Amino acid sequence: MRKPAFTASALLLAVALGGCSLAPTYERPAAPVAASWNSPAAQAGRAASNLDWQTFIVDSELRDLVNIALNDNRSLRQTLLDIEQARAQYRIQRADRVPGLGATASGNRQRLPADLSSRGNSAVSSSYQVGLSLPEYELDLFGRVKSLTDAALEQYLATEEAARSARIALIAEVAQTYLSYDGAGRRLLLTEQTLASREDSLALIGQRRAAGAATALDYQEALGLVEQSRAELEANARQKQQAFNALVLLLGTPDAASRIPQMPQDKPMLIQDIAPGTPSELIERRPDILAAEHRLKSRNADIGAARAAFFPRISLTGSYGTSSAEMSGLFDGGSRSWSFVPTLSLPIFDAGRNRAGLDLAEVRKDSAVADYEGTIQTAFREVADALAATDTLRREETARRALANTSGETLKLAKARYEGGVDSHLRYLDAQRSSFVNESAYIETSTQRQIALVDLFRALGGGWSADAVAQR
Repeated sequence: MRKPAFTASALLLAVALGGCSLAPTYERPAAPVAASWNSPAAQAGRAASNLDWQTFIVDSELRDLVNIALNDNRSLRQTLLDIEQARAQYRIQRADRVPGLGATASGNRQRLPADLSSRGNSAVSSSYQVGLSLPEYELDLFGRVKSLTDAALEQYLATEEAARSARIALIAEVAQTYLSYDGAGRRLLLTEQTLASREDSLALIGQRRAAGAATALDYQEALGLVEQSRAELEANARQKQQAFNALVLLLGTPDAASRIPQMPQDKPMLIQDIAPGTPSELIERRPDILAAEHRLKSRNADIGAARAAFFPRISLTGSYGTSSAEMSGLFDGGSRSWSFVPTLSLPIFDAGRNRAGLDLAEVRKDSAVADYEGTIQTAFREVADALAATDTLRREETARRALANTSGETLKLAKARYEGGVDSHLRYLDAQRSSFVNESAYIETSTQRQIALVDLFRALGGGWSADAVAQR
């Protein structure tokens, strides 16, 4: 018995023949940035390459909030669903590289009128078929399908990197919002203490005025400081509540409000020094740069698909099974049937469609190169800005702490001298104003320095350790 041409070995051979790609050999563009950071802070601190976010955040309550956000934040959930879409699209495209196989069964029964019959009599005919079929499958001799599959894979990988970037952004946003919330809480506490102190001072001035030892001007100046503190109190309360509301939204869980600590903390919540490594390490690790490179590779693969469009396309279809005029005879001897239909198509005239498709693919690749280089330059600037911020804010924080301490001592001395009748009330008021302003400025600067550290952590890719990468 002669074997059919349509066999499993023929399919395997067809698959093996495909896959020759016409895509250009990919070469990573040179990084358009300096080879090192121009910052003294770039050499000191914990190496970013060994730092994940759980280590970077030393405060356990803040780590708990970040974990809640990673599990319940709606924006991040939407980003993860985008990954699933890209993964499914890649699997669909990849399936085109393998021949499909389906089972078919059909039956047909029809009556032929006498005037259409060659015998002059009406007749009823039947046919039944059962078998396997090969849907149209393209022999990928010039790599068109392979290039499309590679392009879909790179798009999927780019989406994965975008999700990593979104995860890092969420971690940073939760940390920065909590730091702003904590800073507002510290300023609010300072304002409450200052208001209480100024109200006591106002009461004392009122008593001295009643006794004739203080003037109406002294009383009005003290009253002005009290009202100033009340205004500052409301401003800080508003900032704290708004930061609290932002945290609730970021956490995304119904009981978020009860999970946020109420009392401010006057302690570091983060690793205080980070060594960024080199720009070349940044290019290898930062998710948005990797996503841009995957998009560039996808455009590179598109060129291969566009080139393959100029060459012949060979498609195969076929079937193998059994046919009979009677259903009971489907599996009788001699009922075997098969078909094998190769199709060749060769573009001869397409009004420049294929040429335009290739030009479009090449322009899109050039655009992807520009996007990749621009992403690197943006990342380089963000790291440089973050390094400058952490470096200068560290020194500013030290200076403001010293200034606040000095103002506090000045206030104590001014109060003692005023109560002893040595100095005027005006000097005491100036000391009160300076102490409050300098203490508030110190809290604001220390908060901004912690926020700048989060900016640096995010700019460096948000944690590069193997465990952190695996979790993403």
